[in-house]
Amino acid sequence: MAEITAANVAKLREMTGVGMMECKKALVEAQGNIEAAVDLLRKSGAASAAKKATRAANEGVIAQFVAPGGKAGLLLEVNCETDFVARNEAFRVFADELAKKIASNPGADLEADRQAAVSKLGENIKIARNAKLEVSGNGLVAAYIHTGAKVGVLVEVGCTKAETEAKDEFKQLVKDITLQIAAGFPHAVSREEVAPEVIAKEREIAANSDRLKGKPAAAMEKILAGVLEKFFQTYCLVDQGFVKRNSEVSVKEHVAQIGKQLGDEISIRRFVRFQVGETNA
Repeated sequence: MAEITAANVAKLREMTGVGMMECKKALVEAQGNIEAAVDLLRKSGAASAAKKATRAANEGVIAQFVAPGGKAGLLLEVNCETDFVARNEAFRVFADELAKKIASNPGADLEADRQAAVSKLGENIKIARNAKLEVSGNGLVAAYIHTGAKVGVLVEVGCTKAETEAKDEFKQLVKDITLQIAAGFPHAVSREEVAPEVIAKEREIAANSDRLKGKPAAAMEKILAGVLEKFFQTYCLVDQGFVKRNSEVSVKEHVAQIGKQLGDEISIRRFVRFQVGETNA
């Protein structure tokens, strides 16, 4: 058996593009023979997976997992090269399984899973990002994946009474809020969360627009206040018109109405919205 040196491991990695630990394992199995180790890696699909790793993975899906009881959930983006693979049922199942695995073990090593999927589907696959929400106190976490799995949402909605969690009206509200986030594309829950620099930028853009040139100071302030109000109605979830009621009431007003019906105080605590490819833009 030839000696397995760090230099040989590095050489095998350079030849195949596979990770150091996998290269060392292959060399041990091949008794130090580099060519035999290359063959082993090729047979396992690891080497072919490495070759595909240089190809752009800009398509993909959003997957989700919500734990039984709705107290924790995870949103995950997995990328591939083509929409053809993104629509493949095996790829969807792979992404869902990864979401469940990460939710239970955030530090899990997923490289073996990724390489197996690359070998099976024949494209570069990238585990792009994930976000997990856990309920603090009373409330529920819910997820929604829009048709085509290009957009996914995860939200935490809180209440003050534990019994509210079991009410159908509350569960329906949480579900409706996920749909609102998917359709409305908000950036913050409320205007209190919007960074001052974001508001300052919107104000500056409006103040320097053609419609405000030459306006008296008093008139300008009134117009700017109106412009910022419209900005908040788009940017902030609770200020958006509630889509399911044709925007006749705001999300904030609808949540308050359901809370009143249930005799509880309901609040949207936080949300995550993923759209495939937005991190590559």
